[in-house]
Amino acid sequence: MQLQYIRHNGSEFDVVIMLAPSSAPMLLTRNLLYTGITRAKKLLIIVGSERVVDYMIQNVDSKKRNTGLEFKMRQIGQE
Repeated sequence: MQLQYIRHNGSEFDVVIMLAPSSAPMLLTRNLLYTGITRAKKLLIIVGSERVVDYMIQNVDSKKRNTGLEFKMRQIGQE
């Protein structure tokens, strides 16, 4: 589902089905939950346990994206 959020950045849909699997802890963030909720115009279906959704609500950790951009910029600056 995360790929769908990225692919359709800013888009809204009548129905959103959001997966909240306990087997993917890196996706269980409040930020991702908020994104899924705000994409739904009429109906949001969350597939997952209440425990997992509660965890997502409490989890405000944002994972730092490791794009390598800083390293590449430093290399360019040293040339």
